[in-house]
Amino acid sequence: MFGLFKKDPAKKLKEAYTKLLEEARDLQRKGDIKGFAQKSAEADEIAKKLEEIQQS
Repeated sequence: MFGLFKKDPAKKLKEAYTKLLEEARDLQRKGDIKGFAQKSAEADEIAKKLEEIQQS
């Protein structure tokens, strides 16, 4: 009952992860490999944070 209004921190991270992967995909399709690598690295960092949250 008390957790009814509690926000899920993993939900925001999942949305950010998905958004970064889509941006990386679009950059790769345009031929911007450096931009793709940067977005992919950011997505990997968020994936690590998400994994930590889900394990705890």
